[in-house]
Amino acid sequence: MIETSIKINETNIHNRIVLQPMEGCDCNTDGSPSDLTIQKYIKAAQSGAGTVWFEANAVCHEGRTNLRQMMMTKENLPKFKALLQKMREISEKECGIRQTYILQLTHSGRQSIVPMIAYRHPIYEKNRPLTDENIVTDEYLDSLPKKYADSALLAVEAGFDGVDVKSCHGYLFQELLSAFSREGRYGGSFENRSKLYLDCFKAVKNVIPFDILLTTRLSVSDMVPMPYGFGTTEQNELDFSEPDKLIERMVNEGLQILNVTVGNPYYNPHVNRPYRKGGYEPPESAQTGLERFEIIEKHIKERFPSLTVIGSGMSYYREDIFEKSEYQLKSGICDLVGYGRMWLAYPEFYRDFTSGKFDTKKCCLTCSKCTELMRAKQVSGCAVFNEYYRNLYKEIKK
Repeated sequence: MIETSIKINETNIHNRIVLQPMEGCDCNTDGSPSDLTIQKYIKAAQSGAGTVWFEANAVCHEGRTNLRQMMMTKENLPKFKALLQKMREISEKECGIRQTYILQLTHSGRQSIVPMIAYRHPIYEKNRPLTDENIVTDEYLDSLPKKYADSALLAVEAGFDGVDVKSCHGYLFQELLSAFSREGRYGGSFENRSKLYLDCFKAVKNVIPFDILLTTRLSVSDMVPMPYGFGTTEQNELDFSEPDKLIERMVNEGLQILNVTVGNPYYNPHVNRPYRKGGYEPPESAQTGLERFEIIEKHIKERFPSLTVIGSGMSYYREDIFEKSEYQLKSGICDLVGYGRMWLAYPEFYRDFTSGKFDTKKCCLTCSKCTELMRAKQVSGCAVFNEYYRNLYKEIKK
């Protein structure tokens, strides 16, 4: 089933493999793709994967996590056009497919260079203390739908097939979803907390053509106890009541693909990317986290059968990735399977699989070195199998 196509709206997706958005922190300071960025996406074009989900693209300067985050503008648009054109030529010539390209639009909020927060969060601020001066005003939030719409128009002009209005991993929209204590138009009630996310989603919908995919990557649960987390109880257990309400409204507004994720990598990285080795000993087994993904994805598919759901957390399975992917697809848990760390480590993993050359020794070790590079404010990539990033990792360890 992995190799079967799926049609969504007017878009025919060649197979069920999705290369998930993986930030490299390696663009030029104007937000355009650098040589490192281009090299990464050329490998994605050669992978044979049906969908390449581009990394977080900031909609404004103040919403960037770092000065090398991707950010498309009118000035650098030609560089994005050239990259997509080159990728299409390569994927069609070498793999015989027309890949689907989706651009993720984001505002980094608390993780911006100068933090912009929805409210004072005592759990997140244990490691990064902030003040009330970092709280964004309602007036500033009012300005964001236009910025999202403008970025979506640029994505269409560049040649992307879809746009992702991102709300996950503790960034601005996701934090607003748990802003129970915030006053004003964007805090307190569910309607207020989800307002900006939905307003930006609608703003994007209103400017993109009908044949452009309307998507989102959503942390269905922060796995942070209420009242400081979305989609959880006070006991830090899954609570689908508000996520269901939110997804229903987005489906009614035209949502076509939901890319599922969970947690916040700045606080509980074991939740959204179970690992064999990381920065700390996680309070739960990797299997618990993997089962949580399946529970969430199955719940969403059963409740919203017309919605295309992307399963996540797949990289952990290593040599069993295709067996596990087939199981999830055939069981109706998800419609597409997403791989993040895996494609950084072994970008040709799917192409090798289809040609009978899949090498389990090249699979991602889920060792978190790519994240260590990012946290050290370096460009990020696989520090095990890629010589450039391996040497860079050795340098930061010195």
